[in-house]
Amino acid sequence: MKTKILFVCTANQQRSPTAESLFTNNEEYETKSVGIHPMAEIPISSEAIEWADRIVCMEEEHKEFIEREFPIADKKQLIVLNIPDVYSRDDPDLIMSLKEKLSENGIKV
Repeated sequence: MKTKILFVCTANQQRSPTAESLFTNNEEYETKSVGIHPMAEIPISSEAIEWADRIVCMEEEHKEFIEREFPIADKKQLIVLNIPDVYSRDDPDLIMSLKEKLSENGIKV
């Protein structure tokens, strides 16, 4: 059974979709991405939180939002990568940073 990882950023336009795309056709993980902003490409929802085994946030503010708005999240493993919103989607530096920080948290890309 695959581990389900939910990637979270602000608008679901740069960081979390890039992270999600790293796991295309991955045999170990199933991934989705969302944003905390109401106008996000795919806004965060209680269904997404419930679906996930692990929730990977790009910044501390995303984790704080999830903990405040979704009480069920305290039963999930929440990880903060501390990747600032300074990258474009699929930026090679973003990809390198994601791979490093995910690996540090036991998630192999």
